[in-house]
Amino acid sequence: MRTWFITGGTPGGFGLVYAEAALKEGDQVVVTARRPSELREWAEPHGGRVLVLQLDVTDAEQVRAAVKTAEERFGGIDVLVNNAGRGWFGSVEGAPDETIRRTFDLNLFAVVEVIRAVLPGMRARGDGWIVNMSSVAGLVGAQGFGYYSAAKFALEGLSETLRQEVEPFGVRVLVVEPGAFRTKAFAGFQNEPVNETVDAYVPMVEGVKAAFVAHDGKQEGDPERGVQAVISAMNAPVPPQRIVLGNSGYDVVVAMHENALAELRANEELSRGADF
Repeated sequence: MRTWFITGGTPGGFGLVYAEAALKEGDQVVVTARRPSELREWAEPHGGRVLVLQLDVTDAEQVRAAVKTAEERFGGIDVLVNNAGRGWFGSVEGAPDETIRRTFDLNLFAVVEVIRAVLPGMRARGDGWIVNMSSVAGLVGAQGFGYYSAAKFALEGLSETLRQEVEPFGVRVLVVEPGAFRTKAFAGFQNEPVNETVDAYVPMVEGVKAAFVAHDGKQEGDPERGVQAVISAMNAPVPPQRIVLGNSGYDVVVAMHENALAELRANEELSRGADF
């Protein structure tokens, strides 16, 4: 029986889908959320196999306390799912400073804090999984969501280095890159104001917002099938380092890699000519 520690357990997101999948496998789960009262009814039927903790992942002290509580309750954390995260729209030039910092605090620095809190126990046991929820936007830039993309790009690089560093201790790292999935991720955009500080970008940002609002509830990705794909990847004889989820996301990422490779080869002479 494994113990999962899952951040971002707000109902309607990937977090609870991971939790339910883990419970079906016979495991036990720790689910964190800013508002744990929203999970009380969900958790009740599972009894002692579920621990719900209040957690703001951007608060380092809360992170360390939550991990300690989880380890004391279940004896250790076997699978960490860094699921908490979200984006705010805005141009690169005109997004408010507070939005930029909030985006990186939640999508990157908070992930670092959780990893640092969980890793000592995993290293001591010589086993563990770290599943970092990135995004297709962590591989392909998203207009109007430049800072979310930047934070996810950073998470990709961090995960790649982390994988190399913790592999000798028996800890594996998987990066998950979903496209558009039918969670509640888009639901809050309807009532979110456009706080763009550069007027020239307002039409673009408003168009991005309108596209997300129009797409809410129509996303092709099925969160349950997505999580099952992740678990299958973890259980594979040779687990992948990353997995893209969803048809549209897969197509976008394949096109990006093919275009990047073609451009790299087209400029091979320039690249190779830079050495002494």
